[in-house]
Amino acid sequence: MNQKLTIENISCKIKNLEILKNINFEINSGEVVVLMGPNGAGKSTISNVLMGNPKYEITSGKIKLNNQDITNLPTNEKAKKGLFMSFQNPVEISGVTMTNFLRTSYNTINNTNIKLGEFIKLLNSKMAELELDSKFRGRFVNSGFSGGEKKRAELLQLMLFEPKYVILDEIDSGLDIDGIKLVSEMLNKILKTRKMGVLLITHYNKILEYIKPDKVIVLKSGKISQTGDIKLAKDILKHGFNK
Repeated sequence: MNQKLTIENISCKIKNLEILKNINFEINSGEVVVLMGPNGAGKSTISNVLMGNPKYEITSGKIKLNNQDITNLPTNEKAKKGLFMSFQNPVEISGVTMTNFLRTSYNTINNTNIKLGEFIKLLNSKMAELELDSKFRGRFVNSGFSGGEKKRAELLQLMLFEPKYVILDEIDSGLDIDGIKLVSEMLNKILKTRKMGVLLITHYNKILEYIKPDKVIVLKSGKISQTGDIKLAKDILKHGFNK
């Protein structure tokens, strides 16, 4: 069976403001789908709707994971079924170490109770892949992290939890050119060894020099205006979204 995440005729609103209008697309397992669009187009709204943010009211349509309707599942249940979202600006959690945060999340998602020593061995192996110093695990979650460290912390979660479908909401946000290259190289390494469907949300083109999409979707004013491949992304870089 072809595994996929399907967004089927989704419309949503906040209070009385309609934001998304009849959105339809799908992400196959192992596929990278890029979602582009100008500021205010509704890109981050799609990520929030997929993950079940209660601020957004779905007025029509369904979200399906391998043909199972997950539209109204709470966020934690969607995570257990294999959805993961990386945030533009991850929150700081002072007083909570990365080890405690990640172990609690790992146990919750996998419905297990991994021993601390065993988890630290697992964590160290993933951190080594991301070239993170062992001291990183003792720091408070995102507290005092640079932009690059925050993004690598998100990728560390991705490696630990091994979701089926990944929503990367502007993972290039706040990074300089060197940072985008480094994060992209790390992400490509993860995707080579783990078969995941990826929704990469961006309004920049720089990251697409390093991560090659299978599909490109352009969102404008809450609607899909264009679909295509990497050629479409390059055309937008040249002519902008208003062509």
